[in-house]
Amino acid sequence: MDFTHSPQAQALQQRLQNFMQRYVLPHNPAWHQSVLDGTWPPPFLEDLKTLAREEGLWNLFLPGLHPDEPGTRLSNLDYAPLAETMGRLHWASEVFNCSAPDTGNMELLHRFASAAQRERWLMPLLEGRIRSAFAMSEPDVASSDPTNLQTTVKRKGDTLVLNGRKWFITGVADPRCRFLIVMARHAADGDTPADDSDRHHQHSMVIVPMDTPGLEVLRNIAVVHHHAPEGHCEIALRQVRVPVDHLLGGWGQGFAMAQARLGPGRVHHCMRTIGQCELALELAAERALERRSFGHYLADYANVQEWLAHSRIEIDQARLLVLRCAWMLDHPDQTESRALRAQVAAIKVVAAGLQTRVVDRAMQVFGAMGLSPDTPLAQFWTWGRALHLLDGPDEVHLRSVARHELDRARERMGGSSAWFTTPEQMRAPVRLDL
Repeated sequence: MDFTHSPQAQALQQRLQNFMQRYVLPHNPAWHQSVLDGTWPPPFLEDLKTLAREEGLWNLFLPGLHPDEPGTRLSNLDYAPLAETMGRLHWASEVFNCSAPDTGNMELLHRFASAAQRERWLMPLLEGRIRSAFAMSEPDVASSDPTNLQTTVKRKGDTLVLNGRKWFITGVADPRCRFLIVMARHAADGDTPADDSDRHHQHSMVIVPMDTPGLEVLRNIAVVHHHAPEGHCEIALRQVRVPVDHLLGGWGQGFAMAQARLGPGRVHHCMRTIGQCELALELAAERALERRSFGHYLADYANVQEWLAHSRIEIDQARLLVLRCAWMLDHPDQTESRALRAQVAAIKVVAAGLQTRVVDRAMQVFGAMGLSPDTPLAQFWTWGRALHLLDGPDEVHLRSVARHELDRARERMGGSSAWFTTPEQMRAPVRLDL
């Protein structure tokens, strides 16, 4: 495996860092003020997006862009360091049209949309004119197992009818959000009834415009008391009716499509997390050099030095693991699908644990200031803690990794016996045939 980034990616990384320092970071106070004032989206955001597109820093994440689609065709491996740079400022990704959940939805539409769906929904997303959301998780079931989902879809003639409730749906509170991609289970009383014999072909994805009658946004749910202006919302779908041509992909292909959406998006999330951890470590190290306690700088204390060292080591380890996953996504012909699934699961667990540990240490170095909004650490920690649950709880992903390891063990069962030494082998004479 070669993790060397292409010359194009290296040049883009430098341009992106310069753009962030020159244009994006100076707007950070104004972004926070807009959130406090309830002015959303911030009035300067469109100007930054226009400038980023003019600078060629647009749609950097999608390797398979067509010639008529705006953006830069980077591999997952080449995009990874750019995602890390954007992640240092949690709202920066939108400036470059690289923010979730739009990136995942663009991936889905790019791969599975019809020509009409592509024209109506994908192209406006690629151009940054609208936002979108992905509605999967539900309040009454363990959504980490998609077969549990209770929101239903049934086909009645030329209409799809949806009923159910979704929550923690990111982006719904944004006034520019124009549609949801809803994952729903087939209802038993539709024209195409559910097939209980195959749990992984009982779900479909449906495009639901936000102005569809019966779709109601109930509330914007705080995450550990932090409200996101774009929203992590609870929504209700009551007899929501859309034309049958709003079905995305094939009937019963929802589960497979969700899996296809997962890998690249996981790399994006994890690299943004690593960017936040890098910033947290930088802040902690500088704070340790300037803060005195009991006659010494914090940097003089062994335990603080160990915190900084552990954070440095863990960040570098996590980055290598994520880059390995990105490489595997870019080389499916050289990667066993089971191994890739385990790798995608592993990086999510590592990233969530990394962020909570690194940011927690940084907050401890800062003291009470680390709990305040004067630094980004409290927000970073909140999001890191949420990552242990969002996108599937750690336990589910650990289960996937363990299953892969056990499958490998079954395949080689008995092959490890040569590494055991029996008493008889210990007493046998050793021959050296030179």
